[in-house]
Amino acid sequence: MSRREPRLLPSGRSALLVECGGLDDVLALHDALAADPPDGVVELVPAARTLLVVVEPHLLPLESAASWVRRAVRDAPPVGARASTGPADAGGGASPDDLVIEVDYRGEDLVDLADHLGVTAEHLVARHVSTRWRVAFIGFAPGFGYLVADDWPFDVPRLDVARTRVPPGAVGLAGAFSGAYPRESPGGWRLIGRTDAALWDPIAEPPALLVPGRGVRFREARA
Repeated sequence: MSRREPRLLPSGRSALLVECGGLDDVLALHDALAADPPDGVVELVPAARTLLVVVEPHLLPLESAASWVRRAVRDAPPVGARASTGPADAGGGASPDDLVIEVDYRGEDLVDLADHLGVTAEHLVARHVSTRWRVAFIGFAPGFGYLVADDWPFDVPRLDVARTRVPPGAVGLAGAFSGAYPRESPGGWRLIGRTDAALWDPIAEPPALLVPGRGVRFREARA
């Protein structure tokens, strides 16, 4: 993680907002804090450039939480030294705890996107399946996980005009991210497939299937 001191801002009486230099810094700090949280930590909520540290102030005052965060920044390994999220079949840190999501890879953008990227549709699917992904953060809609991987090689442009309706379970790519739509919504990601996995269930605990920090692998559904 970069050694630049992050900016810490109180967010009400029970949370700190940590402004980081970028997503790699957020992920490294999230890993460092999640590895050994003190009593009083309620939740760590990562985003693209920030990390919200939610505490119970009677157990962990904000001043103490700030000191804990600063120690983690000082002691954390450099960016890139965190656990790999590379190809699962190449020893890239795959874990038996990884969430496996089955996908029917017949998305309406698959062929055109592969052509744009200069590969075959089969190659794009194989790369998506062989990659070990990590949930970086949740955003856009409840249960929508932004997934990243260390060695994913493609930077995928969003649609010039977003669709007004994307079906639930649609699996897509945008920028360096992969993701799956938990419910019907508008969206501008390139759709490469669809899953039947229940990505968001408000009565479940937790309600989101994809939670920050979790490893994810995709598997091609059998016809």
